[in-house]
Amino acid sequence: MAASVKVDWKLKENGHKHHTDQYSGTELVLRRGQPCTITVVFGGSVPAPDSLTFTVATGSTAALQAKTRVAFGISSSPSSNSWGAVQTSAASGSMNISISSPANAAIGRYQLGIQTGNASSAHLGTFVLLFNPWLSEDDVFMPNNAEQEEYVLSEFGLVFAGSANRISQFGWNYGQFQNDILDISLSILDQSLSYRKDPTADVRKRNDPKYVGRVLSAMVNSNDDNGVLQGNWSGNYSGGESPSSWTGSVDILRRWKDSGFKPVRFGQCWVFAGVLTTALRCLGIPTRMISNFNSAHDTDKTLTVDVYYDSSGNPLNIASDSIWNFHVWNEGWFVRPDLGSEFNGWQILDATPQERSTGIFQCGPASLTAIKEGDVDLNYDSPFVFAEVNADRVTWTYDTATGKSTKVYSETKSIGQFTSTKAVGSYTRQDVTDNYKYAEGSAKERAVFQKARAKLNLNTFHATAAKAAEAVNPHLLGQFKVENPPEVGKDVNLVLTLKNLASAAKSLTAKMTAWSIIYTGKPIHEVWKNSVSVTLGPQEEKAFPIKISYAEYQQHLTPDNMIRTTALCQVKDGGDAVVERDITLDNPTVTMKVLGQAKVGQEVKVEVVFTNPLNEEVKDCVLLAEGSDLLTDKLKIDAPPLKAKQSSRLQFEVSPSKSGTKQLLINFSCDKFQDIKAFETIQVAE
Repeated sequence: MAASVKVDWKLKENGHKHHTDQYSGTELVLRRGQPCTITVVFGGSVPAPDSLTFTVATGSTAALQAKTRVAFGISSSPSSNSWGAVQTSAASGSMNISISSPANAAIGRYQLGIQTGNASSAHLGTFVLLFNPWLSEDDVFMPNNAEQEEYVLSEFGLVFAGSANRISQFGWNYGQFQNDILDISLSILDQSLSYRKDPTADVRKRNDPKYVGRVLSAMVNSNDDNGVLQGNWSGNYSGGESPSSWTGSVDILRRWKDSGFKPVRFGQCWVFAGVLTTALRCLGIPTRMISNFNSAHDTDKTLTVDVYYDSSGNPLNIASDSIWNFHVWNEGWFVRPDLGSEFNGWQILDATPQERSTGIFQCGPASLTAIKEGDVDLNYDSPFVFAEVNADRVTWTYDTATGKSTKVYSETKSIGQFTSTKAVGSYTRQDVTDNYKYAEGSAKERAVFQKARAKLNLNTFHATAAKAAEAVNPHLLGQFKVENPPEVGKDVNLVLTLKNLASAAKSLTAKMTAWSIIYTGKPIHEVWKNSVSVTLGPQEEKAFPIKISYAEYQQHLTPDNMIRTTALCQVKDGGDAVVERDITLDNPTVTMKVLGQAKVGQEVKVEVVFTNPLNEEVKDCVLLAEGSDLLTDKLKIDAPPLKAKQSSRLQFEVSPSKSGTKQLLINFSCDKFQDIKAFETIQVAE
């Protein structure tokens, strides 16, 4: 029998029923807990059904398959919690079999075998089993149809970046159904430290989305395990790609595989989050990307973040804590039987290597409900996530000569603002801050903060809230105002306004600096400084115009296009104040147009136009393009230099392989402007 048994996997029919018809390749992809029908074709007469035994086994080695092997015969009705087979019909020489898997089966690639009585067995082939968000018994069940479409099946997303006072967005190509990506996502699990340590235990735990999510959060960064991406926040990205240059996960994952699993250089938070989204969606866990503005990185679990300035008003890098302009992580959707059903739903996972968790760089899953309620004693990494959205901020001046720190003020509201994700079914920003915390300034929010401190045994004497009376400097109010949206290539015009709130006159010196920074708040280079001495009468307000010229900042701007301006105001009779503003400069725009109707299998031209806004030539122009089902690989076009004020028109062709709504993403760079992004939605007809 062995040689002649064949199987028809009914790829189209099963793929449609299991919501897996978008995966490329010829292998059957199924979702667990749901039956699939196959036709077994015997070389001769059909054996008696009760003489047949099926086997399934998973694991990448024969030894592992022997330990995970399950055998089952044909029965009259399938059991919902074990593997089973039911004969649905028979014809001459063949038999239709419905095979079902348990709703808690381990995900992965399975070998399917068959044997007749005591005769030899035949290997029928392999299939892949995934989590099933469409099945109510599955841990990842998501009842809402539109959300299943968005968080499992959509290959495109938005990243929100910039700063709290100027949120920008760009597209990201997840591409979880593209060639090789399912294989690579499974390889990520097989390369993990947990698998290397104990393959059998690891494979058995792959039935649990908590476990799979945590392993992937460790493996998407390369810090402990030759994972997918190497992080770099230095501002210098030679020896790899600048993190800002990526437009999707597919290129990164393929490079990792093609290099023999050597980390791809380089990533920052949104790149880690984009790749993690791809892997989680690919394996069937509903996932979304979350951007948090003024995001705290609390290294010592105090739930407060300390920020330091020297006596000239320069930002100092002496604290291990920091406040990132924005930080991007993920939420995966699944139940938490380990914590209790009230903690089901969205779970925070973060692949950006920031702090070690049980010895390695991984983070989560932390229950979103636990974060909002201050239950920071629950697994996993809840104190870190709680601080990201709800730490208190303390500002200090530091005397470099004496090493003495002086507290300027503390406040409770600035951390964790405009927490954002892409809305379901549209390109709009959905604000989810209320999912993470109660309204800032409310009694409930402070009560939760104190509850979190108590759970971490933090001495209440140190609580920022206990010192709330001195939270705002009572003598002086200062603010930087931006005249108009600043643009790369133009001077930055600001106004510093200072108001004396006291009933007596105040004399002060404002020491002002501007530094180029990266989005983690790390200062890179001073670009401007000045100081002004002023006496303000009672309740008097004065304005001081500031100009930072293009020539001053041009050499020192990082791909993040960010400048931090600071004024340290030293008042004669005490009571210093710090005024701070992060400014994000806009790049010029690049426009893209599809020249014609897009149809499957037909080439269509795309035109990209960029105009050099500067009074000087720009060179080293490069255009990158990618899009799932539009281009098989990432496209790179070198463009000629552009003279002052000149426009460049670049054309290339895309050849759609599937119909439906597709996204084309481009990234344009030159020596003066880094990583200008755009995307276009393309409706592809059959």
